[in-house]
Amino acid sequence: MRVLVIGGGGREHALLWKLMQSPRVTKVYCTPGNGGMGAHAVTPPISSTDVESLVRFARENQIDLTVVGPEASLMAGVVDAFEREGLAVFGPRKSAARVEGSKRFAKELMEKYGVPTGRYRAFTDPEAAIRYIREQGAPIVVKADGLAAGKGVIVARTLDEAEKAVEDLMRSRTFGKAGEEIVVEEYLEGEEISLMAFVDGETVRPMVPAQDHKPVFDGDRGPNTGGMGAYSPVPQISEERIRQIVQEILEPMARGMEKEGLHYRGVLYAGLMMTAAGPKVIEFNARFGDPETQVVLPRLDSDLAEILSAVTEGRLQDLSIRWKPESSLCVVMASEGYPGDVVKGKKIRGVPAATGETMVFHAGTSREEGALITAGGRVLGVTALGADLQSAREAAYRSVESIEFEGAHYRKDIGARGVKARQI
Repeated sequence: MRVLVIGGGGREHALLWKLMQSPRVTKVYCTPGNGGMGAHAVTPPISSTDVESLVRFARENQIDLTVVGPEASLMAGVVDAFEREGLAVFGPRKSAARVEGSKRFAKELMEKYGVPTGRYRAFTDPEAAIRYIREQGAPIVVKADGLAAGKGVIVARTLDEAEKAVEDLMRSRTFGKAGEEIVVEEYLEGEEISLMAFVDGETVRPMVPAQDHKPVFDGDRGPNTGGMGAYSPVPQISEERIRQIVQEILEPMARGMEKEGLHYRGVLYAGLMMTAAGPKVIEFNARFGDPETQVVLPRLDSDLAEILSAVTEGRLQDLSIRWKPESSLCVVMASEGYPGDVVKGKKIRGVPAATGETMVFHAGTSREEGALITAGGRVLGVTALGADLQSAREAAYRSVESIEFEGAHYRKDIGARGVKARQI
């Protein structure tokens, strides 16, 4: 099999790494790739949203399966274009990917098909949004309706913060067109987890759960990022709860989309809050999560290429998926200033070679005259497997401490809640 992975972040590096373990895969391409992928894959410099060039490349290079990583590619219609050309591609079509591309669309689907989520209102008028916020009070959540690279969500603790969020999103257009419409949501309290699933129409095969760390600083302080680290499993969430999430959230959502004529094939990601009233959806994503993928795929004991092929061919129901009992933890190393403006081009030193237990997934890196340099906000995802979360955590942080680049920032409490829960 010749496989093309579209994207250039840590998620795509993890996909590449796992696909290369398949005996079915003979050659892997990743476009546009990054500074850490070139040693393992051909990385043609094609934008992940340049649909025409991607289709041409897949045809000319006789690609057997294309795997779409970023949400922007899905919303650009990459899957639709590949399917029109008769090319095998993993990911939902643009119409189905709206479950992530529009917060309002997702909320309306959840409301229609009885999927538990927080109360909400959508707004195109900033004044109306502010009036609603004042009626509801704080804390409250303000979200850009469109794609904002995981950063268009403001958890406002005060009315002033909420009103500023509206101003930033709708008037200052911090995230461009994504803020033309906003969704104002009820603030949900509880333990937050991510549960991804392979989906083929109404067939749902859940992956193992993970917990992401969104805020930039220790103790969940500071602005939200695309994710500063993750771990799996999540000991504080029982197996019974996971089954409940599959039965009451993932399966009804898949059935609902099928009824709407949105035949969903790909990964459906549920970001969830375990509230006192039960699990509720914070958001749905239409692809592998980042950095959750960097801790979930190392625990996969089945052939990823076989699973992705089964989804694209409509035979997921015939597949059994196996998972390793080990724990996995990922620490994201970011550039100084992230999630705001960052300075790029800092030399990276001390990246350890991958072992059976430790791997470093590149995100914002590139090569300059042979040297590895920073090229984005999130730079590296340092991941380790261990017999338990504590050993995985210790191994990941040992690797982090060996890596150097000017202004490097990382959280020092990734997985601490999970370790504590395991010890109780």
